[in-house]
Amino acid sequence: EACREEIETLVQLSSVEEFFNHKECPYWLYWYSYNVLKSRWPEAEEFIKQDPEWAYRYSLNVIEGRWPEAEEFIKQDPECAYWYSLFVIEGRWTEAEEFIKQDPEWAYRYSLNVLKGRWPEAEEVIKQDPECAYWYSLYVIEGRLPEAEEFIKQDPKWAYRYSFNVIKGRWSEAEVFIKQDPEWACWYSLNVIKG
Repeated sequence: EACREEIETLVQLSSVEEFFNHKECPYWLYWYSYNVLKSRWPEAEEFIKQDPEWAYRYSLNVIEGRWPEAEEFIKQDPECAYWYSLFVIEGRWTEAEEFIKQDPEWAYRYSLNVLKGRWPEAEEVIKQDPECAYWYSLYVIEGRLPEAEEFIKQDPKWAYRYSFNVIKGRWSEAEVFIKQDPEWACWYSLNVIKG
């Protein structure tokens, strides 16, 4: 069914220009090179490389390695830059870090899976997202992140989890926030206070 929808869209296009200006063009070109040609398609690369997701996938699945001509586009998308560094470069990509560290989720994942340790330059952004700060504390730091606690404690779910899994006990500063949510107040009472 997915192919049928794509074909119906393609059939409705009235010109080559409309094809190349369509937002799905990089995907279609990637798909054709990967599934039909099963090799690089140099004539299509100018279009594919401008879309971070399909440029990343093209480098991973078609080129099976780095694609320097597309890296300027890929690195500007924090998620695609993360995946590219993890699966294509298979290591640190310093040129993309400026972009990755702007997104708390991908900065956390990058520090965990690529850097395999703390990333002080990204902690200012990570700490402001309660969920990412929690995961960063639990799996990267493996302990408390005092700079993030002001943000974490205001979210009942992540305050509960932080107290239970990171602090491993009561967190009096967060209790006023946790008690505002019946579900997390119950979990906190059962597992932290009575635990």
